[in-house]
Amino acid sequence: MIGRLTGRLAAKNPPQVVVDVAGVGYEVDVPMSTFYSLPATGEAITLYTHLTVREDAHTLYGFATLEERAAFRQLIRISGVGARTALSVLSGLSVSDLAQSVAMQDAGRLTKIPGIGKKTAERLLLELKGKLGDVSVSPVQAQASDVLNALLALGYSDKEALGAVKGLAPGIPVAEGIRAALKALAKS
Repeated sequence: MIGRLTGRLAAKNPPQVVVDVAGVGYEVDVPMSTFYSLPATGEAITLYTHLTVREDAHTLYGFATLEERAAFRQLIRISGVGARTALSVLSGLSVSDLAQSVAMQDAGRLTKIPGIGKKTAERLLLELKGKLGDVSVSPVQAQASDVLNALLALGYSDKEALGAVKGLAPGIPVAEGIRAALKALAKS
């Protein structure tokens, strides 16, 4: 198993990079979160890797952090979630955002990722629960999330709903929060 590569960044062609390690160029698929944090071509680089061996291919996946690699490994353990889907999830959400979505059971954030439908998002939430580390969700965040989800269910856009939720007082009960948010939306 190849666990880490340290070398020189030889090429960048999203979502793939080539890392030159002592004259050998390793083609590595990376999530966009890692891709955007890469140095310029020719600079030194270290990627934490995961090697997938199949009958028809050996594919190397690279990550900027150990947390990203751990999340990728948790994702590919889920039935029906392959490496491409896992890369899409990590390209669309940071590991902490993914963990927070799982902790709050917020499928809405996951369905915004290309290739993730409602059923896949629900399966991810179920399978990842308790497996991405401890992310504390305060009661205030949970209430704001409930109000946000209610507004989205009523047909408001993300931008409108987020704007209305931001104006709420912290610790407001969910029912009162929904009423206040609807009043704010009616005024705008």
